[in-house]
Amino acid sequence: MNVKTIGIDLAKNVFQIHGVDEHGKRLFNKQLRRAQMASFFANIPPCLIGMEACASAHFWANKLISMGHNVKLMAPQFVKPYVKTNKHDAADAEAICEAVTRPNMRFVPVKTAEQQAVLALHRSRKSFIKPIKSGGYWPNLALSSPEVSSSYSDDYLSSWKMRITRYPSCFVHS
Repeated sequence: MNVKTIGIDLAKNVFQIHGVDEHGKRLFNKQLRRAQMASFFANIPPCLIGMEACASAHFWANKLISMGHNVKLMAPQFVKPYVKTNKHDAADAEAICEAVTRPNMRFVPVKTAEQQAVLALHRSRKSFIKPIKSGGYWPNLALSSPEVSSSYSDDYLSSWKMRITRYPSCFVHS
């Protein structure tokens, strides 16, 4: 089997894969369980693999790249125009396989686990900062200076300390 391009429709447990040869002829369109994925791709020669970018796509992309495959991720809205029939897993895998070969397709860079962890940290930090910038907690952060804190009651200060301790220490400046 001389597979040139594979499109994978990712899911939780059952993945749909669509493979074509160098002439675009369909070689297979089948389902694989999660446990079968690694062994299947380890037993085929390196090829171009396309996937829609989602939460688990980066994990599988890194795993397939380590096996020697060329993996490209695409945003789902760029794959949608290539779906020929009703939306189901087999049609999605075929559309992904078609879309990955297009010369003008825009791809999402594959991220390592460390890069994803940093992005998750930034997103969670942003969710903490948003209320501050909108005025929710901004006045309370000024209470850390001694000259301002003397003008507020002890009850107000204790409620502020209670609120600020809910944040992880990496987000709080002392």
